[in-house]
Amino acid sequence: MEKNLLKVRTVILSDVHLGTLDCKADEANHFLKYTRCEKLILNGDIIDGWRLKQAPYWPKSHTRFIRRVLKMLEKRGTQVIYLRGNHDDVLAKFIPMQFENLEIVEDHVHVTADGRRYFVLHGDVFDTVTKNFVFLAYLGDWGYRALMRLNRLYNRWRAWRGKEYYSISKAIKARVKQAVSHVSNYELHIAELAKSRGCVGVMCGHIHTAADRMMGEVHYLNSGDWVESLTAIVEHHDGRLELIDFADFRRRFPMEEDETGEGAEPLHTEAQPRG
Repeated sequence: MEKNLLKVRTVILSDVHLGTLDCKADEANHFLKYTRCEKLILNGDIIDGWRLKQAPYWPKSHTRFIRRVLKMLEKRGTQVIYLRGNHDDVLAKFIPMQFENLEIVEDHVHVTADGRRYFVLHGDVFDTVTKNFVFLAYLGDWGYRALMRLNRLYNRWRAWRGKEYYSISKAIKARVKQAVSHVSNYELHIAELAKSRGCVGVMCGHIHTAADRMMGEVHYLNSGDWVESLTAIVEHHDGRLELIDFADFRRRFPMEEDETGEGAEPLHTEAQPRG
């Protein structure tokens, strides 16, 4: 069992959105099950407090994710860094906090095995709507959830036709001019912040758009999400950073039948999706 694992120095993942219908908790659990690391960075929006306040939904697979992280802390001695996101912003009242190997912070500087400094933050501080217009942020969240509801119905039809999953939301973000511009501006601000902090790169989340590229002199990485992208960043033991796509990971480490669709009963029958 131990031989058939992805063994890395660090794992960075964000935007799991536990507590929502569209969270791919089974896939996230499978990824952590077959990965061993010395350090785990949970880069914001791991638990979706916005949705839990409105329509509680918490299947067993979401509890398994929490248990898996706790097992990494307790039995494997993994260092866990939890960064506040905008959907779990209740943590802002308490940070910074530290409990043995667990740190809950606003941002973090990660030093790779080969000595490079990367600034790690969720990234919502550069989203003017999220930061300054909370009502619009909630309205946007409602629209995204509606889009994801449509996405689920559309992909049920595609599955019936024997076609693979297709993300409507990702397609819209890639093609709508305003969305492309917003993402580009966001990435530019994040890269500039990393440079000002004396870092050669930045790792963020928030916009659900996975990325690994150079922006001038700054190495920009976005860990994506576990709603649509199903991606994470890993640091290998030589300091090399890689963006992992779950579709590729799953081919290397296949999911077993009993790992999918477990515990689908919500805490509340009127639970709505986050998207």
